[in-house]
Amino acid sequence: MEGFAPNTPHPWRWIPTLYFSQGLPYVAAMTLSVIMYKNLGVSNTDIALYTSWLYLPWVIKPLWSPLVDLFRTKRFWIVGLQFVVGASLAAVALTVPGPGFFRATLAVFWLLAFSSATHDIAADGFYLLALPTHQQASFVGVRSTFFRLAMIAGQGGLVWLAGALQESTGNMVQAWSLVFGSLAVLFVLVGFYHWFVLPRPGADHSVCAEHFTTGYFSAFVSFFQKPQIVIILAYLLLYRLAEAQLLKLATPFLLDDRAIGGLGLTTQQVGIYYGTVGVLALTIGGLIGGYIVSRWGLQRLLWPLIACMHVPNAVYILLAVTQPTNPLWISAAVAIEQLGYGFGFTAYMLYMMYVARGENQTAHYAICTGFMALGMMLPGMAAGWIQEHIGYTNFFVWVMIATVPSLFVTALLKIDPAFGRKE
Repeated sequence: MEGFAPNTPHPWRWIPTLYFSQGLPYVAAMTLSVIMYKNLGVSNTDIALYTSWLYLPWVIKPLWSPLVDLFRTKRFWIVGLQFVVGASLAAVALTVPGPGFFRATLAVFWLLAFSSATHDIAADGFYLLALPTHQQASFVGVRSTFFRLAMIAGQGGLVWLAGALQESTGNMVQAWSLVFGSLAVLFVLVGFYHWFVLPRPGADHSVCAEHFTTGYFSAFVSFFQKPQIVIILAYLLLYRLAEAQLLKLATPFLLDDRAIGGLGLTTQQVGIYYGTVGVLALTIGGLIGGYIVSRWGLQRLLWPLIACMHVPNAVYILLAVTQPTNPLWISAAVAIEQLGYGFGFTAYMLYMMYVARGENQTAHYAICTGFMALGMMLPGMAAGWIQEHIGYTNFFVWVMIATVPSLFVTALLKIDPAFGRKE
């Protein structure tokens, strides 16, 4: 373990599991909940409205992030919250078969979402404390890779498993109960593993409340004093206006019967096409996007990347009009859209880094992510209602129209030409 303190667990023993466990609760709250509710007969209007509210913990995450610094250690928060996540997942498994399951599971998903958002704060802070500065950059790729693998495991593997269990048992309720129960057991085991394996860096301790509170409020004030702050906020809120609506209805569209405009896929097929092929394409798009920006800089590639973000959304119009049955065509369409999303999201993430530059970089980036989550939450809430009133084909046309505001805002951005380019 060259380069690390003696008796300190090597980063490879805990970084992969830490960020895999960071990704799974997010997938459970944002994606598995949507597919489960669709399988259990909940309307698109209710699915989009109520599951979009689950973004709220990530919206307001910067407001309670000081608690993680003020009380106990980040290691304590990580392990404790993993047990809370495990308990939340077990509660979902137990409430799915019961009466009033929609309200009961939503309440538990709220607990899961708050626990997951707080876990993100602790994990990201712990990463900076537990690794030497020169090693932090080396493991950034490992972090993102295992977070993406969690997405594949959740959107792909667990969705496929739910479909397989439904076929074997003939009971979709029981299938989802077993999926969430298995996930709960996994998280309890992960919590115990991290209890023993996570390092105990000396810098991981609570901070002085008075000093931190002063810095906390000054960070907020300085963020809203940035040049172009109105344009910045408009960009953060509007860039994903179209994608926020599309993401909320993509899986219901794939699952809905062909008679009402969907593709009539099985849950297993959605797990493969959307959860596995789609996420792999998303990951590849993000990697390539990051590489080309490092070559030519964000400003030069801003418009090509936003085109990659929005234009591929049109494949869903094609899918809705033609309703293909060939799995290759469906997989290819999903992959094209997700690949473009990966490209375009790179620009979004880098712009948040650009905005966050300066004395309070960490706090300002957290504020940016809060507005990012708000930009996903608000449009997603109305998506189901819109779709049920105008149908899938017209809804996807509306999604394309909804890309226009981001184009206007992007045209107003001012970015240093050298930002993002590797010298």
